[in-house]
Amino acid sequence: MRSKWCSASTNPPGPVVRSSSPGETDVRIGIIGTENSHVDHIIDYLNVERRAGETRVVALCGGASERNEKLRVIGQLERLVDAPTDLLGLVDAVIITDRHGGLHRDHAVPFLAEGLPVFVDKPLACSEADARAIVAAAREHDALLTSSSAVRWVPDTDALAEQAVSLGAPQTVITTGPADPGSEYGGIYFYGIHPVDVALRLAPGAVGEVSVEQFADTIVAGADVGGVRVVVQFVRPSSDGRVPFHGLVVGRHGLAARELILGPSYVEPGLRAFLEMVETRRPPIDYDDLVRPMQFLDAVVEAIRSH
Repeated sequence: MRSKWCSASTNPPGPVVRSSSPGETDVRIGIIGTENSHVDHIIDYLNVERRAGETRVVALCGGASERNEKLRVIGQLERLVDAPTDLLGLVDAVIITDRHGGLHRDHAVPFLAEGLPVFVDKPLACSEADARAIVAAAREHDALLTSSSAVRWVPDTDALAEQAVSLGAPQTVITTGPADPGSEYGGIYFYGIHPVDVALRLAPGAVGEVSVEQFADTIVAGADVGGVRVVVQFVRPSSDGRVPFHGLVVGRHGLAARELILGPSYVEPGLRAFLEMVETRRPPIDYDDLVRPMQFLDAVVEAIRSH
């Protein structure tokens, strides 16, 4: 079944301005991967607070687990299904929120193949190869696709990007955040996507060769990205806590730096970007840019393995 929303361009246009009030088009959404707490935020926003009009989550994948039954009651959902593809024919769009990005290719491609809009919560994948396969499916079937770190869209990141414009030609971008290479949810991809996605938002362009060094509990990765030196610092969380997300941009005649704070509504900007994509049929992030973070992180993983 081809969705009424299948009209993405093979080469999608540039980013759109994200509004705070997406249109109230009636869109039935299915969610795959409900172990992630982001699902609670999404259901609250769409089903409980009804902040997108008649657009709402109607079904969850994963069967009648205790968690899914709780979410079904809270969101007054129509049904629970067992397998991801059981959502086909029931929904107009899909949000994929598996914690492990290694599941995302298998879960996303069947829906893209049917022309449905898909939002893959971070990370898009756990390899550049999988990311390219997901993007290729979107292009082949004229399907709408987006994926991003929540940190990419928080107000502090927006403010840092705006400040960077006034600094002259960018010279260096440095981002920092917690990441555990041993995470059961795909290693460094699980949290490492956050500082990488922010860094590459601030430094558009081709990702050059990535150098990787390790100092104590910190992995430092650097590359030339479109003529800008990009450095990402991944700090392993400790039992006492973890470092905050932080970004710094050095321009030709100034610098800007700030902590990138995740507020209580940190999931909402990315969700609104997805809803606006469905409404306008314009992806908020160019498809080639969806692949760049995986390209960067693949190099980090390879360096870790070689040591």
